[in-house]
Amino acid sequence: MSNGMSAKAAPPSLQKPAPSVETPFAGNGAGTETRQTTGEGTEGTMATASDQNVEFVRTGYGKNTVKVLVIRRQGSRHSIIELKADVELTLKSRKDYLTGDNSDIIPTDTIKNTVHALAKLKGVKTIEQFCLDICNHFLTSFNHVLRTKVYMEEAPWRRLEKNGVEHAHAFIFTPEACRFCDVEQNLHGIPVVHSGVKNMTVLKTTQSGFEGFLRDRFTTLQETKDRCFCTSVYSRWCYNKVQDVDFDAAWKCVKETIIEKFAGPYDRGEYSPSVQKTLYETQVLVLDRVPEVDEIEIVMPNQHYFTIDMTKMGLVNKDEVLLPLDNPSGNITGTLRRKQRAKL
Repeated sequence: MSNGMSAKAAPPSLQKPAPSVETPFAGNGAGTETRQTTGEGTEGTMATASDQNVEFVRTGYGKNTVKVLVIRRQGSRHSIIELKADVELTLKSRKDYLTGDNSDIIPTDTIKNTVHALAKLKGVKTIEQFCLDICNHFLTSFNHVLRTKVYMEEAPWRRLEKNGVEHAHAFIFTPEACRFCDVEQNLHGIPVVHSGVKNMTVLKTTQSGFEGFLRDRFTTLQETKDRCFCTSVYSRWCYNKVQDVDFDAAWKCVKETIIEKFAGPYDRGEYSPSVQKTLYETQVLVLDRVPEVDEIEIVMPNQHYFTIDMTKMGLVNKDEVLLPLDNPSGNITGTLRRKQRAKL
């Protein structure tokens, strides 16, 4: 993959307005906003009393769902990575909001083109590194960009294989899990990198129960020592550094750890007394195995399967035929991080 330097884009020229008087405007978070009035005293955009009672909390704009497929050809063997990106910028000025002055706006079409161009110029080793490249480009190429945020998903293509022999250039779409990441960086700041996995649905038919829960007059749920456990896992974790991180290896380790703690040993499984305990033990194991991960969030909705009552049909159903329920479902979440070490 080409690793050439990206071309620097020239900052937009700043148009000088007609002689004006600047009136302070509330709320910016990024320097004082002003209202501009013409030299004759007539405001180009009339300020109202309500304007003085509001302030900006956060602004941003960008391009969503920018797609690209990158092919790396090494002789007859080809490798691919397909991605989908959302890019958001925050500018120093908010005059586009206040007066409709678009002179600082980098068009969203340019943002889309930049993603495509950087895929060619920098290559895509991992989606995390590519997000870092995009953030760096906008923060170093334009002196009026305060913040860049990129969210990216990788399409789950897998190389075809038969009898241990990999195909040179053919792939199959295998959506068992979606890999995603997001990177946010402020001007002169250190980028914050998150990786994640979502839409990873797993199910086991035993070694799960739910007992000893609180009961009140509205409780109808029966305790059980043996049930189906199905969940669609969402997990997002934050790295404590961005240099010298093998993002591919870290993502693979987290994904495999989630599956390992859910399923247990392949010959006998592992009993889960609650989704909460399985979730927590997974997080502890991830933090133990991947030192670059500082904090991890996991969401495990409990997707229910209930045994169908067949007694009216004269049949005995020994938990062999179950009814999948789309909703409602339980929802269990937890975020775990390393304890901060006291500074001496």
